[in-house]
Amino acid sequence: MKVKTILVSQPEPKIENSPYFDLQEKKKVKIDFRPFIHVEGVSAKEIRHQKIDLSNYTAIILTSRNAIDHFFRVAKEMRFKVPDTMKYFCQSEAVAYYLQKYVVYRKRKIYVGKRTFAELSPLIKKYKDEKFLLPNTDKVKPLVPETLDGLGVNWKQATFYKTVVSDLSDLADVYYDVLVFFSPSGIESLFQNFPDFKQNDTRIAVFGNTTVKAVKEKGLRVDIAAPTPETPSMTMALEKYIDEVNKGK
Repeated sequence: MKVKTILVSQPEPKIENSPYFDLQEKKKVKIDFRPFIHVEGVSAKEIRHQKIDLSNYTAIILTSRNAIDHFFRVAKEMRFKVPDTMKYFCQSEAVAYYLQKYVVYRKRKIYVGKRTFAELSPLIKKYKDEKFLLPNTDKVKPLVPETLDGLGVNWKQATFYKTVVSDLSDLADVYYDVLVFFSPSGIESLFQNFPDFKQNDTRIAVFGNTTVKAVKEKGLRVDIAAPTPETPSMTMALEKYIDEVNKGK
C-alpha cells in the first residue's frame, strides 16, 4: 500500500530546513506532527517533599534541556540564588550550549561529556568530593543511577518534571498511513488514548531498540525501523520505505 500521510509523534520542527519538510516536498506526502507525550514541571512544594534543599549541593548533573529548564524554574520558585561557584556537568555539547540561556558560560565551571552518560562519568569521578544533584524526570533510565552508584560519589536524584500522556481524542477518527514513534512512552500514550487500537494497514515506524520492544510487546508490527547502518535517521528510513511502496505512483 502506498504512503500518502504520516503522523510523527513529536512537536513540529522549528527549523525551516528540517529533513521532514524536505521529505514532504520530495516525496509529495503529507506529514503532520503531534506530540503523544509532554513534560509537566513538578512544583517547588513537591520538591521539598522529596527532601531537597538546593543549598546542599555544589554540582548539578544535567542530562537534557528539560532538566536545565526545570532546575532553574524550581530555583526561582524557591527564591534560591544559584551561586556562581556551582559546577555544571552536562551530558553533551547540545545540553551545555542550552545552559547559556541561564548562565554566563565563560564565567561558570561547566564540564561537558561527548554524548552518552557513560562518557560524562569520568568527569564526575574526577570531582568526587562534590555534592551532586541530578534533577530528572519520573522516567529515569536505570543506567544513570547505576553509573553514579558505581562511581561512589555523593549524589541525590530528584523528580523535577514528569512525562505525561497527551490528550489525542481529536484524532479518534483520523487515519494515517504511517505512525512514527521515538520512545516507549509514545506507544504507552497511543494505547492510553485508544485502548482498542488495531494496526490493520497502518504502518508503524520506530526509532531505537527500546521502542521496537515496546511496539512488539503490544502485539504490533514494526514496518520501518531506524537507526540502521543504511538508514541512520528516521527520515532516511521513511524515504527508503516510501520509495519501495510508492513505485509507479
